[in-house]
Amino acid sequence: MIKNVFIIFTTAIFVVACAKEEAIFFLQGNAQGTSYHISYVSQDKIVSKKQIDSLLADIDRSMSAWIPNSIISRINNNEKDVIIDDYFRTVFNKAVEVSDKTKGDFDITVGPLINAWGFGPATKKTLNKRKLDSLLPLVNYKMLSLQHSKIVKEKPEIKIDFNAIAQGYSVDVLADFFQKKGITNYLVELGGEIKSNGKKIKEEWKVGIEQPDEENASDRKLQAIVNLGNRALATSGNYRKFYREGNQKFSHIINPKTGYPAKHNLLSTTVIANDAITADAYATAFMVMGLQKSIDFVEKNKELNLEVFFIYDEKGKWKTYISPGLMKRIKTVS
Repeated sequence: MIKNVFIIFTTAIFVVACAKEEAIFFLQGNAQGTSYHISYVSQDKIVSKKQIDSLLADIDRSMSAWIPNSIISRINNNEKDVIIDDYFRTVFNKAVEVSDKTKGDFDITVGPLINAWGFGPATKKTLNKRKLDSLLPLVNYKMLSLQHSKIVKEKPEIKIDFNAIAQGYSVDVLADFFQKKGITNYLVELGGEIKSNGKKIKEEWKVGIEQPDEENASDRKLQAIVNLGNRALATSGNYRKFYREGNQKFSHIINPKTGYPAKHNLLSTTVIANDAITADAYATAFMVMGLQKSIDFVEKNKELNLEVFFIYDEKGKWKTYISPGLMKRIKTVS
């Protein structure tokens, strides 16, 4: 009897001695015209950079307008019998959902305008009001439909642009990859879009929201720190991608209803949602809507479970709006 107890006891010691402690592993690289940074908690480094790069390359082959033979490029070029994949289907359906909700303030058929303003793969051309007016009839998501795994366009000149939603979806794909690997504590960031789950060993995952400072792009300061929890975050702003011609500044966020870059006192929109694809799409939509319309939208659509942090300009001073649900999980930086 004593001998058996001794055996069990020593076996228990052996198991404990062999168990590895969890550690934080890091991955980083370049993809989709930007960079990614991933942290995850595990006993071993079981995810490689090669695996992450391969997943992101698969997504690019589906939805990158910068790759000539991608699915989206082939559709935009009116190739026949182009069959979409699951990546494309998911993003297309979400885009239509957000477009319906925002009454067209979010619209993936903004492609011709994106190209015309010089933010797409096409060469920028001289713009005037007549040219813009000729492009507006090509911008309406309702002129697209999904039929038997094919995208049908009412006008061949329509071009799809997924830039305002694809990176958020890419983050969701990577997060799902970690979940399937049995890793439940992670933070995935790609181009500023983020999704986290679980904890960073003994503390919550915390992420920063940048100040919308276009003059110091390489050394931006934080405006706030968020305890993200098991949610996703995306930020959009007119300070991220823009160019100047003379005294005028042109932002990459195009209003699909006017054809011009969105211009109002809203400088930056940060959206927290259950997934990054939703956060990404609404962050762009709110930049088009403007401050008050966006606040009203969040209040009227509580079923979406969106939390927002808006930075806006009031008489030359930065001010912030924080949705009530976010108040307890955010710390502003003075």
